[in-house]
Amino acid sequence: MQVWLCLPLYIISSLCTTVTPITLTAMTLERYVAICLPLRHGELCTQRNALHCILIMFSLSSIPASVTLSIFFAIVTHSYYAQVRICSVETFILQRWQSHVRSAVNQFYFLMMSVTIAVSYVKIMKVAKIASGKNKKSTWKGLRTVVLHGFQLLLCLIQLWCPFIEAAVYQIDLMLYINVRYFNYIAFILAPRCLSPLIYGLRDEMFFLALKYYAVFGLCKKNSSVFVD
Repeated sequence: MQVWLCLPLYIISSLCTTVTPITLTAMTLERYVAICLPLRHGELCTQRNALHCILIMFSLSSIPASVTLSIFFAIVTHSYYAQVRICSVETFILQRWQSHVRSAVNQFYFLMMSVTIAVSYVKIMKVAKIASGKNKKSTWKGLRTVVLHGFQLLLCLIQLWCPFIEAAVYQIDLMLYINVRYFNYIAFILAPRCLSPLIYGLRDEMFFLALKYYAVFGLCKKNSSVFVD
């Protein structure tokens, strides 16, 4: 694909890839406010603030691609846009120091989101445990949701490290690079987005029992009468 055709595809893919962990981080902060600061939740989480938050999230998501492309536009000649290359971020990284700049940006995002998520979840779990008291079933149900959501966030954050691995593999072998890139797409980009329905569906008892029933191909006799007419 010619480089100029790859530009809009890279911008869209970079924006959509980065906005997911940022959105999940914002959701974590919203849950933190709702659970730990319930009296201020109505004041802070208004429609106006939500629109501002969406604008901020997409602005933050555009920074990695903006940094990469700003450097790219400054150093390439017009003839480079007509060249045929593999449409990937490596097409826009021509100097080794560009890779270091990109790595620094991704590591900064990874650090900020990891700290925010970790601190928020620790405080949420403390408050939830105190509120549940002796209700172990309620505590376990909430903990299960937190663990699953945390796993989803972990996969999304790992995707920030995927470009480093892909860039190293790209220098070794093209087919290996394609296979690694495909695996990273399935494991760290597609899978986290598919986990949201599962996470919130598991909170529903009927959905959980149905999933358990069909996961073992109906071999589990317990609760089978619920799903078999």
